[in-house]
Amino acid sequence: MKIYTRSGDKGTTSLVYGVRVAKNDPKVEAYGTCDEANSLIGLSASFLRDASFPEKEKFLAEIRQIQTKLFHVGSELSTPEGKKVHWPIQKEDVENLEKWIDEWDKKLAPLTNFILPGGHPAGAALHAARTIVRRAERCAVALENVNPQVLAYLNRLSDYLFVAARFVNQAFGVKEDVLHSESS
Repeated sequence: MKIYTRSGDKGTTSLVYGVRVAKNDPKVEAYGTCDEANSLIGLSASFLRDASFPEKEKFLAEIRQIQTKLFHVGSELSTPEGKKVHWPIQKEDVENLEKWIDEWDKKLAPLTNFILPGGHPAGAALHAARTIVRRAERCAVALENVNPQVLAYLNRLSDYLFVAARFVNQAFGVKEDVLHSESS
């Protein structure tokens, strides 16, 4: 099987079920943004594979599950209206994120200020992925008839990625940069 098909050379692509749309269609923007976030989450995980830190296996298992679910979100967003969604996002998927957020957040120092994104390369990548997930959420909100659980999942995922970035930075002893207001 060849990687290239040439079917998109004139600016169109296929949704699930082969429906052709322009590559700048809002659905393509939404699922493409999910793919972008997923790639950055994968980059973050690649920084952690050979590292040693507390609860590494649990953390990476969650990341793998999130990557799979984010693929499912993209699939759902690329399914034409009225067609069967192969892997619909469920309320339980959102609840899993909430449970994980609460578990990791308990291990972190309480926030008293805004923090600047950055830190360990994996933490910085998770912060960047969080902002891309926020964009994916904005794209999904603009679509009609989106599964409300997709919107909730994307909203909660950005929260998870924020807490995950903080956890990674703490696990590697990287101090968070606090936002200070500058006096003129």
